[in-house]
Amino acid sequence: MNMAVLTCINCPLGCQITVSADALGRQKIEGYGCKRGLEYAKVELTNPTRMVTSTVRLQNADIRQLPVKTSAPVPKAKIMDCMCALKAVEVSAPVRAGDIIVRNVCGTGSDIVATRCVAASESAHCKP
Repeated sequence: MNMAVLTCINCPLGCQITVSADALGRQKIEGYGCKRGLEYAKVELTNPTRMVTSTVRLQNADIRQLPVKTSAPVPKAKIMDCMCALKAVEVSAPVRAGDIIVRNVCGTGSDIVATRCVAASESAHCKP
C-alpha cells in the first residue's frame, strides 16, 4: 500500500492529509477538515499547481520593481520557466493593479498581472 502525507495549504488550519492507495490503485484520503482540503489532495497528487508571485523591472516611476502574480495557478513544473521569462520583462509606468503584463506566460494559460497601481514619476516628464 502506497501512502503520502500532505499539509493542506488552502486555509490556515494546515490539515495533515493522508493519501493511501491499495493494490488496485483505489485512493483513500483522510485527515482533511473541509471540501477544499479534499480537492487540494486530489489535485496535489495528480497535477500540483501554485500561484507565482514576483516582480518585474519598472521604468518611469519612483520605484524600480512592479509586484506581479499569475492570474491562476500554474503547474509546479513550469514555475522556474515562468520566473526565467519574467527576468526579461520591463514595463513603464503608469500601471494599474490588474493590468496584464504577460499573456499566457510559458503556455500555462495564466497571465502575469500587476498587483499594484504605480503612477508615472513626475521627474520622468520634466525635461532638463
